[in-house]
Amino acid sequence: MTVMTEQKIIDLETRLAFQEAHIDALNLTVSKQQQAIDGLQQQLQLLQKQLYRMDEQMGFENQNLPPPHY
Repeated sequence: MTVMTEQKIIDLETRLAFQEAHIDALNLTVSKQQQAIDGLQQQLQLLQKQLYRMDEQMGFENQNLPPPHY
């Protein structure tokens, strides 16, 4: 059985602290990215609604349908 020296324990604790800091930073990054994605999805939905309304107003609501022979 290998006996852990005090220096090895300190090294492991240092690595653990370093990894925890990186995990926290990554979690923050992922959280910010999700917020950005959510905002972009809301903007896209708004633009789709506006485009649909514009198509309706201009009489183009059926132009995206395939021809009758399909």
